[in-house]
Amino acid sequence: MDAGAKQKLREFLKESLGKLGDHKDFSDSDSIFISGRLDSFSMMNLIMYLEESCGVDFSDFDFDVDLVDSVNDIEALVDSRR
Repeated sequence: MDAGAKQKLREFLKESLGKLGDHKDFSDSDSIFISGRLDSFSMMNLIMYLEESCGVDFSDFDFDVDLVDSVNDIEALVDSRR
């Protein structure tokens, strides 16, 4: 994932958090799902966002929340699926 895509991902996550009333900042290593900051509906929106913006197909993927719990985790997942 290049720097531009990572910045867009951070903006997507910030917007998702804001919709839930969470306006706190987060680092690339902060938990966003396991910590409860984002919910399962947000997770599905994230997967759809990644499929559309990064061209990654998750239809055959055994999903685990640990793989998308932080920006760093999401970046590693996208890079591994390309």
